[in-house]
Amino acid sequence: MTTSPLANPTATRELLEEFGLATKHRLGQNFLIDNHVIERICELAELAGDERVLEVGPGCGTLTLALLQEAACVTSIEADPELEPVLDAHAADYANFRFIMGDALKVTPEQIEQAAGGEPTVFVANLPYNVAATIILQFFQTMPALKRAVVMVQKEVADRIAAVPGNKTYGGYTAKLGLYAQVTGRFEVPPRCFMPAPHVDSAVVRIDRVDGVVPEELDREFVACVIDAAFAQRRKTIRNSMSANGFAKDVLDAAFEACGIAPTTRAETLDVADFVRLAQELIHDA
Repeated sequence: MTTSPLANPTATRELLEEFGLATKHRLGQNFLIDNHVIERICELAELAGDERVLEVGPGCGTLTLALLQEAACVTSIEADPELEPVLDAHAADYANFRFIMGDALKVTPEQIEQAAGGEPTVFVANLPYNVAATIILQFFQTMPALKRAVVMVQKEVADRIAAVPGNKTYGGYTAKLGLYAQVTGRFEVPPRCFMPAPHVDSAVVRIDRVDGVVPEELDREFVACVIDAAFAQRRKTIRNSMSANGFAKDVLDAAFEACGIAPTTRAETLDVADFVRLAQELIHDA
């Protein structure tokens, strides 16, 4: 069982006091204080010891210290400059720990690869909830070597990530993430497992990369544009939504007919494969 010496209120509080720190709600800081949750995260991550792990929002390093026991290398990205001395202290104790100070959405894959000594293969994090969904999609889009992610997110975000067509939480984000990966595991985490306790419920999800969803000759970015147009006006039919967002009606009608999609369909009833087929026809008709 993999645990962290910081995964309890006393140890976390003492560390924060040692460095004169406090949590910052604007950065979405809620420190994990439950080793049972950490054990389950590590079990889902299935680290074999040779992975380069990427982490975002390490905070005071609670999850980080557990990951360092199982991974070849852990590279963390932290936005709060006041936490740099804490991470420096961890780096002095662990030769396989590196960190980057900055905004995870602005740090480039090249910077991450340089810090990690190679491309990250696994993403494990207790993510800042206000940017979690964006980070997950961006990392799968820009880091092709990333095989899987095990991330703590707000329960509502987990619901969006794992939603299926016809579900009210299924939307453009879910479909776009589905171009790269799919959810293969999940468990809930109550507020009492954090310090301070958040006002929302949390969940950990495992997301595995899936190859071959989009044919090599088809640009994923174009498929994403099709998805965005389809969901742009969610209450409208897919024909009306897409025609109001850059696609000609005659081209749409030909593509719908070729795909066997009724123009009166709503976007939330289509799965990822439907959007891929539709994009292929739209490219062909164009």
